[in-house]
Amino acid sequence: MRISGTADLPLHGGHVPPWLMERMKSMASAIVKIIVEDHGRRELLRRLGDPYWFQSLGCVLGFDWHSSGLTTVVTGALREVLSLENHGVMAVGGKGGLSRKIPERISELDLSDNVVNGLIKASKLTAKVDNAVLQDGYQIYHHIIIFTENGDWTVIQQGMNPELRYARRYHWIGEYVESFVVEPHSGIAGSRSEKLVLNMVSRRSEEARKTSVDLVSENPSKIIRLVNLALNKQETLTAWIEKDVGEKISFPKHLNMPKRIDWKAIRRAYDRRPRNYEELIEVKGLGPSTIRALALISTLIYGARIDWRDPVKFSFAVGGKDGVPYPVSRRTYDKAISFMRQVLEAAELEREEKKLALKRLLNLERRLYG
Repeated sequence: MRISGTADLPLHGGHVPPWLMERMKSMASAIVKIIVEDHGRRELLRRLGDPYWFQSLGCVLGFDWHSSGLTTVVTGALREVLSLENHGVMAVGGKGGLSRKIPERISELDLSDNVVNGLIKASKLTAKVDNAVLQDGYQIYHHIIIFTENGDWTVIQQGMNPELRYARRYHWIGEYVESFVVEPHSGIAGSRSEKLVLNMVSRRSEEARKTSVDLVSENPSKIIRLVNLALNKQETLTAWIEKDVGEKISFPKHLNMPKRIDWKAIRRAYDRRPRNYEELIEVKGLGPSTIRALALISTLIYGARIDWRDPVKFSFAVGGKDGVPYPVSRRTYDKAISFMRQVLEAAELEREEKKLALKRLLNLERRLYG
């Protein structure tokens, strides 16, 4: 079942104290192991891809329910404790350089070429979509992919709006992604619903996606003329979109017709002749400005419809890092970890007892029936 809503994620400073981080990793490892053993690896990926469940996991691990740091710290703990050997699931990525090394890290693993290529493609396209195809004013700075050896995956990434000092988290579940450019998210958790967003992954923007693909098949010189024409018609943009949205609006700067467009990327797209919008956004160098220019030409010149609506889509257990709603109790946390370990040990013991009982039954059968 798909659930949508909003959640505040203000930017918080400071660091997680070592004593808390170690406990977070121990608890996370135990929780993950129980879920994988009882429900399977795919179910773990589904839950991590649910923004509400992920937020609750952060709270159970002792993090503040409304902090943007919950994303980076919880995924960081998962990255350190998860392994294909122990959990059947692994996580790679993080901030900045860690996210850029994802292709290299995945390629180093003993996985089939199809799985490696699929995971690398998923990582690149999810980042491209949330940075350029969905233009909501939040720049992606943290990206992590959690996956199995079979190629199942979940992506969790976070963007920041430095002016608002708020973050927005984007969740993807590979199992549910039929297209990377049509309603692909399992959830988006953010501080608020923005007034105007260039939402090229909406079903309502299908016409604009098709028109954008058609545009790059034209000679680049024609696109230059269309861009100049669109720039001259800039004063009509407000009226055009207000008519589509149905109310008077004020435009944020990031939605203005871009003055700088990567014409080399347009040329590469023209040479490649993409068959659909997903292939179009895979073109190297085709960034937010060029995607926005193609979208606005589609609507201003050809009348294609664009969806300007924001697609943006919490529980305490042991307290929060910043003392909200109360400080983390180390004693309570240690008891909870001990309990989780006992559950795991009991499950292991039960499995061993079942194996022993089965072995005895087989031995008895051999003696009786030889």
